[in-house]
Amino acid sequence: MAAEPVNVNEFQELARQALPKMYYDYFSGGAEDQHTLRENVEAFSRITFQPRILVDVRKIDMSTTVLGFNISSPIMIAPTAMHKLAHPEGEIATARAAAACNTIMVLSFMSTCTVEEVASSCNAIRFLQLYVFKRRDVSAQLVQRAESNGFKAIVLTADTPRLGRREADIKNRMVSPRLKNFEAFLSTEVASDQGSNVEALASEIFDDSLSWKDIEWLRSITNLPILIKGVLTREDAMKAVEVGVSGIIISNHGARQLDYVPATISALEEVVCAVGGKVPVLFDGGIRRGTDIFKALALGAQAVFIGRPVIYGLAVQGEHGVRRVVQMLKDELEITMALSGCSSVKDISRRHVRTEQDRLQSML
Repeated sequence: MAAEPVNVNEFQELARQALPKMYYDYFSGGAEDQHTLRENVEAFSRITFQPRILVDVRKIDMSTTVLGFNISSPIMIAPTAMHKLAHPEGEIATARAAAACNTIMVLSFMSTCTVEEVASSCNAIRFLQLYVFKRRDVSAQLVQRAESNGFKAIVLTADTPRLGRREADIKNRMVSPRLKNFEAFLSTEVASDQGSNVEALASEIFDDSLSWKDIEWLRSITNLPILIKGVLTREDAMKAVEVGVSGIIISNHGARQLDYVPATISALEEVVCAVGGKVPVLFDGGIRRGTDIFKALALGAQAVFIGRPVIYGLAVQGEHGVRRVVQMLKDELEITMALSGCSSVKDISRRHVRTEQDRLQSML
């Protein structure tokens, strides 16, 4: 009998063995040279800890709030597409795991289960990720369906006017499954003789005219709070605050869009400083350990999202696998907090970590 996985990286290897190569490559791959894909993970290793000793850590409190919602830890489930490629129960299994872990799930706009199926499956706190289509009525209709089914926020993904060049999908001639949310409104079956069907579909339906002025359009179709996902720079962070979003998610789309952008952990402080506490800053990209979560919190993130680790757990053990992945990261975060002298997430501060920039400045 094979040994049970004890960390996210071991779940990834088991997922690689379990999934067809086309699907594993789709979930795990990045854009072009995959430099940013590697850097998203490796940049964490260049941040070191500055722990405090002789602190009472008998009780560790990892609970926090995001947009007023209480969650058990600062670990949330990021929007990732097409969960039925990983497991037959798809996003329903993921949502049930989120509910069991008392955390927030962001349902992908490109999910393989409908918003109604996910909403009726459990009592998880759910946000909806939004891509804006050329047919705005389709995007608006799904937003309104989500709102009427108890979703609590809209996460506008703003870094995808076009799909990044994902060469593994091109080589594998990746084919998108049925996207049930849209079946009554548009066809998601796009023929492509030159590579990825997913890329061809995105080119046909995504609205590459989307701009800052369209935040007002989005406000006109929903009463839900709007978060913007895909911010990497000071300038865009300030603009997001200016247009009145309820939160910012620093993200490079899992390194699947533009290669050679910074690792998200490397861009985090710039965004946090620009926002100045006016809205929450949430973090997405490269989380594989509880130590990574601690580092993101220390650099100013209110909470983090995990994407690929969820898919790996789902592929290997379904709902139970997702729950195990979240629990592994919670356990690792708890021990990191204890050994760093932090009894609650509120105690985690910038003084607990040392970055490359810190080391360079100390040499001047």
